[in-house]
Amino acid sequence: MDPDHHLPGMSPPPSTPMSGTDGMHHKMMMHMTFFWGKDALILFSGWPGTSTGMYVLALVFIFVLAVLVEWLSHCRLVKPGSNNVAAGLIQALMHAVRVGLAYMVMLAVMSFNGGVFIVAVAGHLVGFFIFGSRVFKDTEMPPYHKTSDLTPTSN
Repeated sequence: MDPDHHLPGMSPPPSTPMSGTDGMHHKMMMHMTFFWGKDALILFSGWPGTSTGMYVLALVFIFVLAVLVEWLSHCRLVKPGSNNVAAGLIQALMHAVRVGLAYMVMLAVMSFNGGVFIVAVAGHLVGFFIFGSRVFKDTEMPPYHKTSDLTPTSN
């Protein structure tokens, strides 16, 4: 069906800022394949813009988010012997924050910017290396020992 052809009695769709039909607005194109460059739209409208400095700040932000997801996945904030209700509330809150941050990293990667993808993976790598691997553990723990308040995420 021709996009300019309308059924009798129906008006054409209204012009929106993103449609670019009135000549005053630019069409926005969402990338559906990986691309390289600083001109990306990451998480928020107009962010990071066209500045190289803001693009680098966006990459640092995504990196830190990924590291925080790994920290939340491997930290112990609930002390042994805590009240079960209080411990359960803390675990639920931590889980909600971890999932929210993980979704933000996922949405940033969905910008299809190669730099964002690389820093997201690097953030998870560094976060797991610091908080999840045996490198910084004092002793080897038995496999049944719980090292986190949260269950692992399944990606």
